[in-house]
Amino acid sequence: MNALLWTLVALLIVVGIAGTVLPALPGSALVFAGILLGAWIDGFQRVSTVVLVVCAVLMLLSWAVDYFAALLGAKRAGASREAIIGAAIGTVLGVFTGLIGLLFMPLAGAAIGQYLSERDAGRAAKVGMATWIGLLIGTVAKVVLSFVMVGVFVAALWLG
Repeated sequence: MNALLWTLVALLIVVGIAGTVLPALPGSALVFAGILLGAWIDGFQRVSTVVLVVCAVLMLLSWAVDYFAALLGAKRAGASREAIIGAAIGTVLGVFTGLIGLLFMPLAGAAIGQYLSERDAGRAAKVGMATWIGLLIGTVAKVVLSFVMVGVFVAALWLG
């Protein structure tokens, strides 16, 4: 039973890390769920409450960075509401179109949304690019924070 639970811990963490890139999955929350399960399996002996609080703060920071990075990129370029909605739609559609779609559909969605809002192709391209850069920065930050969470957890297991 114990091996099955530890397998579930690993699965939650791996799927969570994938979820930091795939918008359909709550990445950092799944990583944290895996860490919490691992702490519980161990009776909170090696993974203390302090470690769990640190990981919870990193999870919340991951959510905040994800939200604000894309928003700041879009707002800095003066994106319209339609551009932000377009980027969100493009992100969701990107999941179904593979890696290339996942990388470029948010840019296309933001640009299309901005174009529909103002009918200015040059401005739409600028807003699309800025929104896309914000999304990429947010994604990189989420991946890094998730790996830091995993690192804190593994260190607690090994050193605890």
